[in-house]
Amino acid sequence: MQERSENLHSFYASLVCAAAKVRDSRIEQAFRAVKREPFVGPGPWLITLGAHDYVTTPNDDPAFIYQNALVALDSAQRLNIGMPSAHAYWLDGCELKEGETVLQVGVGTGYYTAILAQLVGPRGQVHAYEIDEGLADRARDNLKDLPQVSVQSKSGIAADLPKADLIYVCAGAAQPAQQWLDALRRGGRLLFPLAPAGVHGGMLLVTRPDQGAVWPARFRGRAQFIGCIGLQDEDAGRRLTEAFLQGWEDVRSLRLDGAVDDTCWFAGDGWWLSTAEASPGHEN
Repeated sequence: MQERSENLHSFYASLVCAAAKVRDSRIEQAFRAVKREPFVGPGPWLITLGAHDYVTTPNDDPAFIYQNALVALDSAQRLNIGMPSAHAYWLDGCELKEGETVLQVGVGTGYYTAILAQLVGPRGQVHAYEIDEGLADRARDNLKDLPQVSVQSKSGIAADLPKADLIYVCAGAAQPAQQWLDALRRGGRLLFPLAPAGVHGGMLLVTRPDQGAVWPARFRGRAQFIGCIGLQDEDAGRRLTEAFLQGWEDVRSLRLDGAVDDTCWFAGDGWWLSTAEASPGHEN
């Protein structure tokens, strides 16, 4: 039984990271180390690839959850533990280092929080925010053996957020929250779904520069998440849906100066995304 379990974990981690074309070997190690069973709850489970209806597993054989697929936490709300290969790809782009501090928004039951904890190691910290008290309680129990993790049962757009090297958001938003931008350390990264509820948007990776109102940014693929409470905007959602029909791959910077020019891909209230680099030769 132990050998079977180890084989499942190893195959799953390799499959996920191959699909994501992961460069950092530590990510595969993290996926291998974290068991999914505590986070998905007892089976049978509802599983989907995202583009079709849920399929119920025949029984509670854990082999069914060690697939590159979403597992439902609340099927009525389409609330899932997200696609493993997508998260592996996003984490690879974040270039997370041991000892860094992460702020995660939208924890669910804590599966990707545990992955983040593996990546920052015992000298790092993960501040995990989950507004749903029931999910937060489950996450707190699932993560109780990881001393570098603290779970907060409250909004992740509070005014007193801790300073972080990475802010990892798992809830769709119509804009980058000012609280997230303020909480980033210099050189810190913000990864969030620019995707209001019901919108197939994109995962935007933003890096805080040493100074200035022009921040390196680019999309790490398309994404759709359950909406982040407090960061929804119906008009922005309509305009983003239209914007994502063309040119989203060309975005290179987030601008906070309000001076929109002809490089603008999308403009929000006091911020906009540009196809121009933040600085000559800068890549993130």
